Amino acid sequence: MHQDQQRDDGQAYTTLLQEATSGLHYLQRAAAGPARARLLLLHGVGGNETNLIAVANQIDPRVEVQLLRAPLSFGPGQHAWFPVSFTSSGPQIDEALAERSRRALIDFVRAQSPTLPTVIAGFSQGGIMSASVGLSAPDVVSGFSILSGRILPELAPHIASSAALANVQGFIGHGRFDDKLPLAWAERAQAWLEELGVKHLTKIYSCGHTLPAEEVADFKQWLTAPLMLD
Repeated sequence: MHQDQQRDDGQAYTTLLQEATSGLHYLQRAAAGPARARLLLLHGVGGNETNLIAVANQIDPRVEVQLLRAPLSFGPGQHAWFPVSFTSSGPQIDEALAERSRRALIDFVRAQSPTLPTVIAGFSQGGIMSASVGLSAPDVVSGFSILSGRILPELAPHIASSAALANVQGFIGHGRFDDKLPLAWAERAQAWLEELGVKHLTKIYSCGHTLPAEEVADFKQWLTAPLMLD
């Protein structure tokens, strides 16, 4: 049993919950009335489940929103989906822990009501994990969003067939001046989705490694189709 808490912004969120199968912790904003769809929001490295509340507050009230906490802890309020080091040759990841988080997220989604259209989205490493779920398990989500993230090259062996990917949609949003994950990663992601035949929208913004209001607005508009809110 959980208790709702009213935030200063007027939105009601649960206290921290834990899904039993995956072990992942999350906050939840219930839909106003019967839920029409579900959105999962994933934070980046060093963040936590509260980081994307400002985005969650702007989502259609017919949508149930879940804000997940990554399983690895680096300190109070600091979590990650997998360790990463930024080197001169590019980001180097702990592939085993990235795979563990991918499987936990799939378990998390599968434990939810299967009748609701579901999109998984995230910022930076959260976007990376969203793509990992959407491209490897398109049966559990109708869409995924990469906000200032990338698609892991290590994901290649797990990507579903073109036939299985036919009904999933993607959104790529990236800053032209991103100094953490340069724009080339968004261009590679777009090329890969085109090769896979995944329907997607790519938007580039005049910003760095941030999530500007314009990007949030475009993301919200894109959500309408995969969440079947028309």
